[in-house]
Amino acid sequence: MTSLQLSAKEEMLETFLDAAARGDLSQVSTLLSNTPSLINQTGHSGWTALICDKFSVNSSSQTAYDIATFWGHRHIAGLLGRAADGCGRILPGADLHPHENYFSRETLDRQSGRRTDKVWLEAKQSDSETVYLLFSNLSPMVRTYLFNLLWLLLQQGDMKLCLFRFEEVKDLLQKPSTVTIFLGIEKTKSPSSSSSSEKAESLSEPPVWFAINTDEDAAALLERCREKNCSFPRSPNRDLLKLSEEEAGVVAQARSVLAWHSRYSFCPTCGGATKMEEGGYKRSCLNSECRSLQGVHNTCYPRVDPVVIMLVIHPDGNQCLLGRKKVFPVRMFSCLAGFVEPGETLEEAVRRETEEESGVTVGPVQYVSCQPWPMPSNLMIGCLAVAVSTDIKVDEKEIEEARWFPRQQVIDSLFRGDRSVFVIPPRQTIAHQLVRHWICMNSNL
Repeated sequence: MTSLQLSAKEEMLETFLDAAARGDLSQVSTLLSNTPSLINQTGHSGWTALICDKFSVNSSSQTAYDIATFWGHRHIAGLLGRAADGCGRILPGADLHPHENYFSRETLDRQSGRRTDKVWLEAKQSDSETVYLLFSNLSPMVRTYLFNLLWLLLQQGDMKLCLFRFEEVKDLLQKPSTVTIFLGIEKTKSPSSSSSSEKAESLSEPPVWFAINTDEDAAALLERCREKNCSFPRSPNRDLLKLSEEEAGVVAQARSVLAWHSRYSFCPTCGGATKMEEGGYKRSCLNSECRSLQGVHNTCYPRVDPVVIMLVIHPDGNQCLLGRKKVFPVRMFSCLAGFVEPGETLEEAVRRETEEESGVTVGPVQYVSCQPWPMPSNLMIGCLAVAVSTDIKVDEKEIEEARWFPRQQVIDSLFRGDRSVFVIPPRQTIAHQLVRHWICMNSNL
């Protein structure tokens, strides 16, 4: 290669980098269309056109954030400024994408505005098209498919909810001990993607869904179902993970609200009896003197318990902290977790719980995604956190062991099925998704 050719390439690169710095989209596009490799080449300052690390500096000790701010590129400066101090390389915030976790899918339109319409709710309860889910001791009736051709054709979990119509459960609805809650209306397809017959059918209102929990004998309830292999799951933490994504979302809503009713049949304020209102989303005290009837009280509405669950990353960025409880299966390690306390931010909850359980001190914290967990009504708030200390001292009341796991060991367990060292929780858990998220942030997996 001659010095003239080398100079020509260097000149083209500098022209390209200059155009990128000035935001000249037209010139950048033209140069890339002729020489795509320019996008990854560095200039004399050591930067590429797309560098976005807030903490890297050029030969003049300027960061990308400094330059974007100086030239008035507010949007770019805003993106670069999102990275928390001290964790830009480990937690690249601009690259994070929302993720749908198990139990999170909204199959039904909740129609919260309908909850106060008593006439409409009563009419829909007796509608022949209305769908009912039947719960016993907070477990939904399901049918289990054997591993056969039918299961393969379904391609969605090996367990399905049993669905009932009004005539099949109307005697249960009349019993005082039965709790009935309104879940919502089936979401309809977009009219533009439907056939003419589907469009005509969509003119009528889609089916309404309710859930009922009864204290009737479970064996007698199973006889109501015409399907075979029906049951009420005995281990919700394990068995409900066998549902499809669509049905898991419905169960998360129904079970959480029904669990609240099972715990709040009496007023937490005065101890008096309560009545159910607003389709099951409110309970009111029957004592007219009770102060819970004045103003808004969180004891009147279904509660959600926030839990932080965090994947703590080693300061070197290539290890993560996982712990295990005595009740876990053999060799299973998971993310640390704990309840958010009153008056506490999520970030402080992550720091407090991590230090309490493992002795590790945490600095920067970044939210990733959350997951409803109806056991009975938690909201798992998933975060990544960067450790500022690495010595481990576990609180044996909380967990029995905690370890730093190298990235390669995690990859072997997660993607290659190597369970010789440790086992990651199943894919339906947010702990699994947090680990996968961390591994995939800076790789092509």
